[in-house]
Amino acid sequence: MKNVVAVVLLSFFAAGAAHAEAPKRILSVGVAATETVFALGAGDELVGIDQSSVFPRERTKALPNVGYVRALAAEGLLSLKADVMIAGPEAGPPAALDQAEAAGLRIVRLHEGYTPEEAVARIREIGKALGREAEAEKVADTVASDLAVVKNEVAAAKTHPRVLFVLQAGRGAPMAAGAGTAADAMIRLAGGVNTVGQIKGYKPLSPEAAIAAAPEIIVMMKDTVDALGGEGAVYAMPGISRTPAAKNKRLIVIDGTYSLSFGPRLAHALRDLAVEFHPEAKFPPLPVREWTKQQ
Repeated sequence: MKNVVAVVLLSFFAAGAAHAEAPKRILSVGVAATETVFALGAGDELVGIDQSSVFPRERTKALPNVGYVRALAAEGLLSLKADVMIAGPEAGPPAALDQAEAAGLRIVRLHEGYTPEEAVARIREIGKALGREAEAEKVADTVASDLAVVKNEVAAAKTHPRVLFVLQAGRGAPMAAGAGTAADAMIRLAGGVNTVGQIKGYKPLSPEAAIAAAPEIIVMMKDTVDALGGEGAVYAMPGISRTPAAKNKRLIVIDGTYSLSFGPRLAHALRDLAVEFHPEAKFPPLPVREWTKQQ
């Protein structure tokens, strides 16, 4: 009996200690990191975000901003007096994070990875860091379930369009997304074929290479298309103008923070891209989740 009481008391105090350690002031840097904090119901504890964290719109725009995700300063991170910083893989430079960590800021550094499994694992990792394991388990399981639905729908699609993702254009040669990028992963997961999948990372694309790639679909972010002057300017780009995509006017304009972040909205973003890739298929809509609403 004494042993039973001891175990119960030990469990009670351990649970209390874990609850007491749950951070009350959270700094989140990175699109997926911030969206996950909100998805887990910890948005009220956020004391700061970075420029890329723009969803949900009304709540993020009211928060202090530490600047561009890849050009952070230790002073800015420390000024918010956060209990913990959730740092997405894109957060940097490493020296700034190291300096802030050495000064006492607890930093949870998330690993890069562009698979559904890694996206789901990051939700659980953030939940553990925030003392919200139960909430994270529910969100992770739901996202995994939604992803499985989309995966099955994509597998049933009869077409596999050749796709080219252009990251930027207008200043020299356009940059195309090869293997190891979020864009490449999304193309493949949505049932497309990356026409430059043989290269690694983002590389300049010459007009000759664009013609040889012969994409049927071009994918670009909205700000890139706007900077060029609209869809017509995209179709007129050297090399691009001689592709099937330009001939058939198949340009898909995406919101990068939605389509490329591999956060809790991944299943919905993937489904939306798959619909564009396979207009002949019938993809049923996914259920609206709390973390997919603008709130």
